[in-house]
Amino acid sequence: MNQLSTPPALSAKDYASDQEVRWCPGCGDYAILKQVQTVLAELQIPREQVVFLSGIGCSSRFPYYMSTYGLHGIHGRAPAFAYGLKLTRPELHVWIITGDGDGLSIGTNHLLHLLRRNLDVTVVLFNNQVYGLTKGQLSPTSPPGQVTPSSPWGSVEFPFNPVLLALSAGATFVARTLDRDLAHLRMVLARAAQHRGAAFVEVYQNCPVFNDGAFARFTEKESKPWNALFVEHGKPLRFGPNGERAVRLRTTTPEVVSTEEAAPSELWIHDETDRARAFLLAQLWDDPFPRPFGVLYADPSKPTYEELFFEQVQRARQRTTADLPALLRGRNWWHIGNGER
Repeated sequence: MNQLSTPPALSAKDYASDQEVRWCPGCGDYAILKQVQTVLAELQIPREQVVFLSGIGCSSRFPYYMSTYGLHGIHGRAPAFAYGLKLTRPELHVWIITGDGDGLSIGTNHLLHLLRRNLDVTVVLFNNQVYGLTKGQLSPTSPPGQVTPSSPWGSVEFPFNPVLLALSAGATFVARTLDRDLAHLRMVLARAAQHRGAAFVEVYQNCPVFNDGAFARFTEKESKPWNALFVEHGKPLRFGPNGERAVRLRTTTPEVVSTEEAAPSELWIHDETDRARAFLLAQLWDDPFPRPFGVLYADPSKPTYEELFFEQVQRARQRTTADLPALLRGRNWWHIGNGER
């Protein structure tokens, strides 16, 4: 009897399409693309079960470069396609690739409601703080004072904090990472890919043409230890080259302390299942606080939109009679014209 041979394991290259990758030299998108392909290989997810959806922007070219199913949609509307996929093929692994312009401007409404409903998808938001594809205009995440073609005297707007926005919308997995820390980027993407529910990952992504060095203080060797706080579940919030500083939480007020002066029991221990503290953590934004990176919040226990949807369909099928006209007519109806109701 012939025995079926085990198919060879998929490598990162197996998830790469034959299309020439066309981003600007030095763009952070290359790093994100490579790490997504690596994560899929590590998880050994069959290519025919993976779908990448995107809107408009530099990041939205992503589906062309993946040897999986994919769709390059219209501006901000990738979540709309995700609903259709997950409600007809719930077993698929659906990724939404978006940017700070595509996802947080014209697509904000769609993105927030997808997170609120807890659709089982992985959202990766590339944040470079500008509109890269259309030549560097102001975006919803551009900081105050930033000079761009659409803000020649500097921006007077306050930016979105994407992870805080995702938490407020109800995402059940919220994380932040960087394109220039490959190990951390890969870890966060792997966690997000395995999460059951709406996973939101913000990636600080450098645009070398229109906003080069926007995140330098979080990526450069000298400044990174003092400005980037890498959180881990069950560990204290410490930063500095040798962990010299930490964050202490007194009631609801965080403060930076020296680890030589503060007792270990005083330090804030990260609990990624604590939603209230995740909100506080996401608001560590300006000096003297470092900015947090890693999994800020994760709750796999909340039912997904698809689960609730199919349960409702099943209950409706059990209760509904075969009288189609009565079903269409509904509970309340009126007769217009002569006659009685």
